[in-house]
Amino acid sequence: MPWLEPFQHYPLLLYITVTLLGLILGSFLNVVILRLPRILEYEWHAQCAELAGKAGDEAPPPGLAHPPSTCPHCGHRIRAHENIPVLSFLLLRGRCSACQTPIGWRYPAVELLTALLSLVVALHFGASAQLLAALALTWGLIALAVIDLDTQLLPDRITLPLLWLGLILSLFGLFTDAHAAIIGAAAGYLLLWGLYHAFRLLTGKEGMGYGDFKLLALFGAWLGWQALPLVILLSALSGSLVGGALIALRRQGRDTPLPFGPFLAIAGWIALLWGEQITGAYLRLSGLG
Repeated sequence: MPWLEPFQHYPLLLYITVTLLGLILGSFLNVVILRLPRILEYEWHAQCAELAGKAGDEAPPPGLAHPPSTCPHCGHRIRAHENIPVLSFLLLRGRCSACQTPIGWRYPAVELLTALLSLVVALHFGASAQLLAALALTWGLIALAVIDLDTQLLPDRITLPLLWLGLILSLFGLFTDAHAAIIGAAAGYLLLWGLYHAFRLLTGKEGMGYGDFKLLALFGAWLGWQALPLVILLSALSGSLVGGALIALRRQGRDTPLPFGPFLAIAGWIALLWGEQITGAYLRLSGLG
């Protein structure tokens, strides 16, 4: 890719550009996280009303690109200078300029997280085609993780395009080959699907949702079937630690469901960047490598 050459010669320019792009995309991800679940809920209600032969009476929610963002409390339209990632939050001292209602800390947190993870990806892959693909996956995973925390949903509108992108990239051997990607996508879905039904038969409860199956299938498509054991191990370990800590601190009851999507997203992102090194280190320490 000729247009990547300047970044190959000047890595600092790449890191600054990717970090700034991460801040901007983080601001957009805040909109996606807030609005996409409302759009999906509206569409589900409209479809149910259509099937029931009734006219839907709900007003459509805002789209992802229009109308512009407004204060949820007073309706004040956020002006351009009030929408600069992180900086506007600091200048406004975390309050709406019109009604002085506090702005949620999560908005700048998502922007900073997106910028930080984007920079880490740039440091790892450098100016390459892998960088562009890994950035797209990273941004999608951030949106999926936060939406799942909020609503316990992993929207197909994000998961499935990324899954197909992983399969397409495997044709070019970007992260894995097509053979491993196809097996990985199928195995990732079927593995959690089987665990889900086994758990339901044994306990009568649903341990996870179908969105989790698709998310693991996504990682199988991107990284190949070889990465699935590491993703499952890391996600199960982190989920157990966080869940146990929340129960110990009495922040969550034992019967309260804990979204598994964020832990899968974290584990898959780690496997994307350092999966081979982690697996290699484990094999050496266990004497298998």
